[in-house]
Amino acid sequence: MKGVVLAGGLGKRLEPLTRITNKHLLPIYDQPMIYYPIRTLVDAGLTEILIVTGGAHAGEFLRLLGNGAEFGLKHLDYTYQRGEGGIAEALSLAEHFAAGQPLVVVLGDNIVEHSIRPYVERFAAQGQGARLLLKEVDDPWRFGVVKLSGEQIVRIEEKPTDPPSRYVVTGIYMYDATVFDIIRTLRPSGRGELEITDVNNTYIDRGQMRYDRLEGWWTDAGLPETLYRAATLVREQRVTAGEMALAHEAPKRQACV
Repeated sequence: MKGVVLAGGLGKRLEPLTRITNKHLLPIYDQPMIYYPIRTLVDAGLTEILIVTGGAHAGEFLRLLGNGAEFGLKHLDYTYQRGEGGIAEALSLAEHFAAGQPLVVVLGDNIVEHSIRPYVERFAAQGQGARLLLKEVDDPWRFGVVKLSGEQIVRIEEKPTDPPSRYVVTGIYMYDATVFDIIRTLRPSGRGELEITDVNNTYIDRGQMRYDRLEGWWTDAGLPETLYRAATLVREQRVTAGEMALAHEAPKRQACV
């Protein structure tokens, strides 16, 4: 199984911050945004990772990330997306890299609290098809929203004005190798893009879609308010972890006195 981070796009919703850099190179608390999805994949046990980027600042990813040694990797792969053809088009660029293996795909501005390893292991045991991670949110109209019948996903609606539920598809997708065949059948949406929601609905129609409800917090960082929220959540997590570490060390220090 291999990992893909989709980090293309122009980040127009974050202007003027993105006039001179790629959105995914902006800081989230004390690290560049791109660090978080890479670590999400590494923590899930993936060692072969492709970065899909684009725009005028794509070369900065290579300068920042190098061969991935900072993340314990021996190598990082890179590819370039021309223009803004949508998430599904960006994913199509990973076909040669995938080489017939299943993929775990993370959008470059998605940040999670906990490891996704348990979900990746369930996908590996699944054998075929796709798996999504869902999250209940207060603003579902910003995302692909799932329509549920019992415990089954029956449809995903992209940014609906009247959401059928509060459960949305996070930017973490798991696909078998047939995803590239599906992408080849897609036609551009009204936005002129190949939509990842159409990919997911195809798996649903085939009866090959599974899902998990993501534990812990999750956020994207594609808007000024969510960029700020992401930094706040990461800081709180680091502070809490530091306090727990200090509390754990205190009895040891006392015992040495």
